[in-house]
Amino acid sequence: MSDPDLRKTVDLNADMGESFGPWNMGDDKALLDVVTSANIACGFHAGDPDVMAATMVQALDNGVGIGAHPGFPDLQGFGRRKVHMSPDSLGNMVRYQLGAARGMAAALGTEVRHLKLHGALSNMACVDHAMARACYEAALDVDPDIIIMVLAATAMEEVVRDLGCNWCGEIFADRAYNDDGTLVDRSLPGAVIHDADLAGPRILKMVEEGAIITESGKRIPTSIDTICLHGDTAEAVALAKSVRNSLEAGGGEMGRFSGGQN
Repeated sequence: MSDPDLRKTVDLNADMGESFGPWNMGDDKALLDVVTSANIACGFHAGDPDVMAATMVQALDNGVGIGAHPGFPDLQGFGRRKVHMSPDSLGNMVRYQLGAARGMAAALGTEVRHLKLHGALSNMACVDHAMARACYEAALDVDPDIIIMVLAATAMEEVVRDLGCNWCGEIFADRAYNDDGTLVDRSLPGAVIHDADLAGPRILKMVEEGAIITESGKRIPTSIDTICLHGDTAEAVALAKSVRNSLEAGGGEMGRFSGGQN
């Protein structure tokens, strides 16, 4: 790395536990050999109780940190369609899903360390302060110490800073960025990165520079605590290995984020 003290550790997270009954989504088992944190679906956009339990057990066995990954109640659309809800309903939706994850984790002898919003819920909250606040305050009602994972350099980060809660800043290894720090819409060409040879070096450069690098080449300085891959991407395992290998070859150290208040 250009600066050997750039980061103490960098976390690699993936969205998973998104299978449903006999329908399989992604290779969670292989991903859990690479990542250090897992965002596990809570049954609204994907997942079911059996899948949640099995994924948590696998994460626990691999020493991977467990997080709740709540989304809109949209199984058919995989939580990637916008749903407009009142702040009270948003809050109750998040409390319900986080409560389910915490209950399952406790029964399995583990715990939920963090919370990360999914899909359209996340995309909407990263530009809507009131929406982000409704979701995060609800999560903190359930667990005041939970670490909130936010899209770095967005409204989400501004909200958690104002709340004074534990949080960590996330960037994406498999998504392209707009100049305002939001993700390029999935319907647009190049929005999703499938090339593992591109993903690793790209993320290493962002971590070295301490900045999101957008499609246009703009740098957005930000805290990079964790790097995400979507488990439903066909190339997810290859992408994860590329990112981890690039970071470690560059002098990075992989490990769970700790979260902090600032």
